[in-house]
Amino acid sequence: QVQLVESGGGLVQAGESLRLSCAASGRSFSNHAMGWFRQAPGKEREFVAAISWAAVDTYADSVKGRFTISRDKAKNTVYLQMNTLKPEDTAVYYCAADQRPFTGTIATMTPSSGYWGQGTQVTVSS
Repeated sequence: QVQLVESGGGLVQAGESLRLSCAASGRSFSNHAMGWFRQAPGKEREFVAAISWAAVDTYADSVKGRFTISRDKAKNTVYLQMNTLKPEDTAVYYCAADQRPFTGTIATMTPSSGYWGQGTQVTVSS
């Protein structure tokens, strides 16, 4: 059974940093794109960042320059380093993985496809 488990969320003040982790189990995702989405209260889930099987990263414009995605294939884990956090970054952050190998990004992945974690809350106070 495939599981994606996020950790690292919390409450921080604006300008501070957090590092999210997503540990995958049940299969190897070393040849799969993985990434992060977020959903704020009353809003739709939106793409945040992705990293391809070849370690090419893509970002939403709203986080470019502040967030960095990385992965450790040996640990089957993907990370999201979030710096200079803003109140508008407040959301539940979801880890996702493409079930298809060798794709470039998961930016257009929908909740009905691929694998998803349960989410971790990030709250940024002003």
